[in-house]
Amino acid sequence: MSSFVGSSLISLYSKCGVIGGSYRVFDEACVKNLGMWNAMLIACAQHSQTEKVFDLFKQMEGLGIKPNFITFLCVLYACSHAGLVEKGQHYFKLMKEYGIEPGDQHYASLVDLFGRAGKLREALSIIREMPIRPTESVWGAFLTGCRLHGNTELAAYAADRIFELGPVSSGLHVLLSNAYATAGRYEDAAKARKMLRDRGIKKETGLSWVEEGNKVHTFAAGDRSNAKAKEIYRKLEELGDEMERAGYIADTSFVLREVNGEEKNQTIRYHSERLAVAFGLITFPSDRPIRVMKNLRICGDCHTAIKFMSKCTGRVIIVRDNNRFHHFEDGKCSCGDYW
Repeated sequence: MSSFVGSSLISLYSKCGVIGGSYRVFDEACVKNLGMWNAMLIACAQHSQTEKVFDLFKQMEGLGIKPNFITFLCVLYACSHAGLVEKGQHYFKLMKEYGIEPGDQHYASLVDLFGRAGKLREALSIIREMPIRPTESVWGAFLTGCRLHGNTELAAYAADRIFELGPVSSGLHVLLSNAYATAGRYEDAAKARKMLRDRGIKKETGLSWVEEGNKVHTFAAGDRSNAKAKEIYRKLEELGDEMERAGYIADTSFVLREVNGEEKNQTIRYHSERLAVAFGLITFPSDRPIRVMKNLRICGDCHTAIKFMSKCTGRVIIVRDNNRFHHFEDGKCSCGDYW
């Protein structure tokens, strides 16, 4: 097997949520080029196997394999999604020792690392001191941190800087809108969304999908188009009662619209990932993991709810959102509730 084919297979298994397949391919490869090492690094990082990332990096050093800029992106990603600020700083500085000049993606990862950890002032200092002009991805990482920690003052500052860049992606507008909505500033959130509409840009619809045989079943929030819709909603009702008895309380702060409490409860209960999980519960045998793919970040309440789902049903549920994989089992998630 060539290294190119091996790298592709590692990536394929990882993106399908089968990290064991990635390990098998990697371990069986007689010759491993840098591309294969990098593929395994990002696979481990996306599946929350952070210590394995560090272990692989050490193995590379021991074998005299010189890391490249992609290698460091993988390691920084792992640090960011595990909240390991000091480790991340170490690897960022280590780049210089290998003669690698950090690019905008490395700075975006460093800003993301500090932002997710709540060190927003430090993240802003990094941006201001960058030797290159901050890009959309750098400001996007900062906005994510602002939204996660409810700092609308810094989010608004970032928005002003972002608009100076000229036309930007719809994702940044949505990030800003969500940051305002999380802080209860619904008028400002509406303005941010209006700017999207005025530019003729549509917000990406949140979707989740599950594969059954050779067919992909796609769900949107509140979706009733699936042939098993009645069974899906019945299952969610039954499971909802069981989850509440187990201690689950819906966190409606993740409904980023100004509606009454009951409507918020109903809205959050039927998010796309929950519909997809319910479909898996009524469709697949009990010994089969349920694998759900999602195009946007999983919301905090759905993350909590799926932990309870895994506990109440005894099922393994794997959800891939736009950032990483979440392995839910027995009421716990592989991300350690840090994502």
